[in-house]
Amino acid sequence: MILNGLIIFVTVFTGGLLLHPKLAQARMWRAAITPLASIIGSGFLVLGPVLDASYGKYAPLVMGLLCLTAYLFGSAIRFNIARIAQHGPGLDPVGDLLEKSASWVLAFAYTVSVAYYLNLLGSFAVSLTDLNDAYHARLVTTGVLAVILIVGWTHGFRALEHMEQISVGVKLAIIAGLLFGLGWFFAERVATGDLVVKPPQLHGWPAITLIFGLLITVQGFETSRYLGDEYDAPTRIRSMRLAQWMSTGIYMVYIILMSYLFAPDMLHLSETAIIDLMAIVAPVLPVLLIASALSAQFSAAVADTGGTGGLLEELTGGRISPRVAYAILVAFALLLTWVMSVFEIISYASRAFALYYAFQAMIAARGAYRQARLNHLTLLFTFLALLGLTIAVFGTPVE
Repeated sequence: MILNGLIIFVTVFTGGLLLHPKLAQARMWRAAITPLASIIGSGFLVLGPVLDASYGKYAPLVMGLLCLTAYLFGSAIRFNIARIAQHGPGLDPVGDLLEKSASWVLAFAYTVSVAYYLNLLGSFAVSLTDLNDAYHARLVTTGVLAVILIVGWTHGFRALEHMEQISVGVKLAIIAGLLFGLGWFFAERVATGDLVVKPPQLHGWPAITLIFGLLITVQGFETSRYLGDEYDAPTRIRSMRLAQWMSTGIYMVYIILMSYLFAPDMLHLSETAIIDLMAIVAPVLPVLLIASALSAQFSAAVADTGGTGGLLEELTGGRISPRVAYAILVAFALLLTWVMSVFEIISYASRAFALYYAFQAMIAARGAYRQARLNHLTLLFTFLALLGLTIAVFGTPVE
């Protein structure tokens, strides 16, 4: 009971701190909160159990590798932000083609990610009920997709924006409460000598391709690329770095605490495995996590739905209206919902975003080469482009 009370106190205190006017109105924080909210989102719910069950004692190393990979892809996008700010959006014909291709890939990635977000929402919505199975989770997902389509079709994206009832500060506050609870539980296990050091269950190429399939869990930093109407390039670059540094710190603490607490027989891997594990730590945590999951997943899905509508309208010169784009997105998301598992959707979303990052890295490599010919940046961005293509081809889902 004491731990439950302390977790609630930490959650409320952190929420109050994050909502304090001095922080909430700080320009750099406002610019960083969008990518930070995207990075620390759905991945936080599934990543801990997946890494713990698959990589055992090496889970923190894998998490570090994922964060490093994301940071390097972020460096390519930051280079593109700076280059466009300096030279304008007009590129050479090849660059224009790459940029348009990247936008088409991003539209597809957003479509898959909406299915990913809402399938997680469905799974968490039924997780503590008597209807806790894949069929009823998919029914919930289908219903939410129908709501988004009806509201988007009849009232447009502005109405969809008004449906977002989540505060990013609340989500981060719940994560703070979770980390506090895990830290307390970890300290108790250290004191009693009961930490669990597990061998990895995956080795070789399967272990590598699963890492590829988990890239989506640290994705979201690219949103800074599209905040040009609100923030100048230096602010977007610095705020993206801040968001990636903060998310890396949060993820590393989370994985280090998670990876040595639970015996192998406690890890029954599913998209909602975090609920069962956190119930062992403190009874209040599952309730907080479900509340966070439902609001965060809906908010992220609405944001990506609106982004897809605007992006498709722009790419087709208005031939596809946002309303038609919403319908296409919902139809595709429904198909994914009923023919794939959540982990399969996560893998496809990772591969779609990896392809988008590959295009951004190609653009950055071309820009670096045109500025200074063959230098370290050209080589780095070329390597990232090849890595993104490799991930897009070979990424695999959790079995």
